[in-house]
Amino acid sequence: MNALIPVESGPDLAAISERWERASRAHAHRVVICAGTGCVANGALDVHAAFVQELERRGLGARVSVDWEEESEGPGGTLVSHSGCQGFCQMGPLVTVLPAGILYTHVKRGDVGEIVERTLLAGEVVDRLVYADSETGRGCCTHKEIPFYSRQHRFVLADCGLIDPDDLGEYVARGGYEAARRAYREMSAKDVCDWVSRAGLRGRGGGGFPTGRKWDLARQQPGAEKFVICNGDEGDPGAFMDRSVMEGNPHAVIEGMMIAARAIRAEEGWVYVRMEYPLAVRRVRKAVQDAEKAGILGADVFGSGAGFRVNVMEGAGAFVCGEETALIASIEGKRGMPSPKPPFPAQRGLWGKPTVINNVETLATVPLILRMGAEDFRTMGTPTSPGTKTFALTGHVAHTGLIEVPFGTTLRHIVYDVGGGVTDDEGRPDPAGFKAVQIGGPSGGCLTPECLDLPLDFDSLKGVGAMVGSGGLVVMNQQTCMVSIARFFMQFTQNESCGKCVLCREGTRQMLSLLDDVIEGRADGGTLTLLETLAKAVQKGSLCGLGKTAPNPVLSTLRHFRGEYEAHVLHKRCPAGRCKALRPPEILASKCKGCGLCKKGCPVGAIRGERKEVHVIDAALCTRCGACAKACKLGAVVGDRKSVV
Repeated sequence: MNALIPVESGPDLAAISERWERASRAHAHRVVICAGTGCVANGALDVHAAFVQELERRGLGARVSVDWEEESEGPGGTLVSHSGCQGFCQMGPLVTVLPAGILYTHVKRGDVGEIVERTLLAGEVVDRLVYADSETGRGCCTHKEIPFYSRQHRFVLADCGLIDPDDLGEYVARGGYEAARRAYREMSAKDVCDWVSRAGLRGRGGGGFPTGRKWDLARQQPGAEKFVICNGDEGDPGAFMDRSVMEGNPHAVIEGMMIAARAIRAEEGWVYVRMEYPLAVRRVRKAVQDAEKAGILGADVFGSGAGFRVNVMEGAGAFVCGEETALIASIEGKRGMPSPKPPFPAQRGLWGKPTVINNVETLATVPLILRMGAEDFRTMGTPTSPGTKTFALTGHVAHTGLIEVPFGTTLRHIVYDVGGGVTDDEGRPDPAGFKAVQIGGPSGGCLTPECLDLPLDFDSLKGVGAMVGSGGLVVMNQQTCMVSIARFFMQFTQNESCGKCVLCREGTRQMLSLLDDVIEGRADGGTLTLLETLAKAVQKGSLCGLGKTAPNPVLSTLRHFRGEYEAHVLHKRCPAGRCKALRPPEILASKCKGCGLCKKGCPVGAIRGERKEVHVIDAALCTRCGACAKACKLGAVVGDRKSVV
C-alpha cells in the first residue's frame, strides 16, 4: 500500500465514534422500532410516538436521538430510535428492546404501555408479542432464536435493522467511513481496483459483471473528469432490496461511492433513486448533508487533496431507466432511452465522460470488503460468485421479507428453512407444495422443483435459463397458473418498453396479445409455435437489456410447463382453475329455483337435478356451448361462453 498522505487531516472519525459511544451509554435502554416502508405502512411511526409519550408520562426520560455532536452524555433514560427494514416484513411493526435484544412482533400502539411496564421496568418478556416458532410452537425472544434470521447470513444487511439511518455518529461508531478514509489516504486508484478485483465482487444488479474490472476500465480512460453513479432505480415487481439498504443504511452506499470515486479519480457522483421511494430519497439526502457537514464529503476528502460531492436525483418512474445508458440519459435531462453499446459507460458515459455505474447493494458491499479483506470476503459464497446476495422473498411462502444468504445457497434452504415452507392462498401450510419460483423479476425465469437443490449463483442460474437479476424471489404453489404469471410479467415489460426499437415495442405487444388468446380461449394449434418464435426474435433483436430479457418468463414457462399451455390451448382448460374464461359454467345455488329449463336446453345431458332442486353441471361432460345460460331466465348460470371453440 502507498502511504500517500503522511499527515492526518480531515474529520476525526475516532473522535466522532468516541463521542457517540459515550453519549449512547447514558441510556439505560434502547427501543428500536423498524421504520422501513412496510412497517411504516402498518403503523410503526404511531408506535414510535406512543413509546415517547408513555415514557414521558411515566417520567422515564425518553430521547429520540443520541446527542453526540454536543459531546453531552444526555439525561439518561430510554432512547427510542428507528431503524431501516429489519427483514421480517410480515411480522411488522417490529420492536427490539436493547440491551436484552428482545424482539416483539405485530406491535400496536395499545401494546406500548405493557412493554414499558413489563420489559423496561420489570425485565420481563411479553410472551404474546414474541414470535412463535411454527415448527415447535416455542416462543422466540431474540433474533438468534428465530429460524428466519438464524438461517441467514446477514452481511450487507447486518446494520440495516439495527442502526438509526439518520445518525451519522452511529454509522461511524460501527466502523463507518474508515474504509473510505483508508482508500483516500493509504491507497492509490489502482490499489483500490486491484483490491476489489481480488475479492471477486460481481455486480448485484443482475448482470454479475466483475466490479473491479469495470472500475479499472474507467480508471484507465484518459481525461480529468469522471463520474460515479449509484443506480437505485429498482423497479422489478416484488423487489425491494435496494430500497431497504438505502432506507436502512444510506451512509454505507455513500461510502461505497466514495471508494469507487477514489478508484477512478472521480470528484462527482449521483444517487439515482426512483421517485416511488420517498423514504429512501429523504434518508439518502440527509445522509449526504450530514456527511458534508462533518467534512467527510467535500473539496478535500480526508485531507487527500481530492474532492467528492454527491447529488441525489429522483427518477420519473420509468422501469427502463434501470438500464445504465437510459439512466445516464435521464440524468442529462433527456428522455430515458437506452443507447447501443459499445462504447460502455466506463468509456463514455455521463456527458461523454468515463462513468462507473453500480447498483446500491454492490456499493454497500465495497466498504465491508476493504474492512475485512479480499481473502476473507471470498470465504463466503462460491469461487465464481463470492459474497452474499439479498433477496426479496414473496409469494406463497410462510415467511415473506428481506433476506440475505451466501451465493451457493440452495433454493430449498431459502424456501423451506428461511421461508418456512409453501402456503396456500390463505397463508396456511400447503400440502400440495412447491410449484415454481420466479427469480429475477420480469428479466428472470422460473425455477421448478427439479431446481430446489440447485446452488444459486450467477453461473448455475445461467445454466438453467434463469438469472439472479436484482434479487426478487416469488414463490408459487400448485394453484398458480403459470400462463397467467407469464402474462403478468409480459404486460409489465410491454408497458415499460421505451419504444425505441421495433422488436421490443411491437414484439412485446404481440406476445401479450398471444398470451391473452391463450388464457381467454381463442388460441389454436399454431399459437404456441408463433409465441415461441416471436419470443426468440425479441430476445435476439432488442437493443437493451429490457427487451432482450423480456421474453424470459415466457420462454421459461413454455420450457417447464408446456403441458399447462397445451391444456389452455387444446382443451380450453386452466389446470389451476384461475383463468376465468376457461372455467366451466356453473349454476349458482342462490339463484337456481330448479325450473329445469337449463337441463332441457343442454344438448349433451351435462346437467343433473330434480325439479325444484338446485341443478349441477358435470364439468367432464360440459362442452361450454352456452345453451344452458341462454335457457336460464334467472341468471343462475355463470361462465364465459367466449372460450367455446
